[in-house]
Amino acid sequence: MSAASEGLVEIVSGDLRVAVAAAPPAMLGLYRRHAELVEDFPGDEADGFVFAAVGDGTHDWPALVVTQRYSPAGPGFPPGVLLVPKRRQVFVGAGTRLLAYEARSGAWRRQWQDEAALGFWQWRRHGRVALMSAELELGAWTTDGEKLWSAPVQPPWSYRVDAGEVVLDVMGEVRTFGLTTGP
Repeated sequence: MSAASEGLVEIVSGDLRVAVAAAPPAMLGLYRRHAELVEDFPGDEADGFVFAAVGDGTHDWPALVVTQRYSPAGPGFPPGVLLVPKRRQVFVGAGTRLLAYEARSGAWRRQWQDEAALGFWQWRRHGRVALMSAELELGAWTTDGEKLWSAPVQPPWSYRVDAGEVVLDVMGEVRTFGLTTGP
């Protein structure tokens, strides 16, 4: 996969490569034609667009291509992709849609689709746990894509992970709980 002249950002980790763009690349048709799995999530009232393509070092073209129109978008609501190369797992978040894909059995497949409360903020990995921040939610999955827990929050809120514990501050009220066990 070549990022030249496509407006793509490409990241390589382990044997996996992910390319991400905020607009449809000029070669979108070719990406779709060569992929094993193509998923498109249109949106009538969408404000943003994200393109994510995942491949490995054995093929010229990515095997997984995901396009998504999403809302909310703009400042505070960027799309995000978390790549877990050793687990052959990819998490995608944009707007209110959360997606997980895996290729441990060989071919890429969608593992699940979920929703982020009001709007996705970001993914962060903490060891074998992927944390998802959204406007009104903090959620946790294993790096294999299994949901662990979800906690409602209300802005302003923040969290940190310290020695396997989540320290969650919601409007000045601080709670501490296990990273894998949740609140």
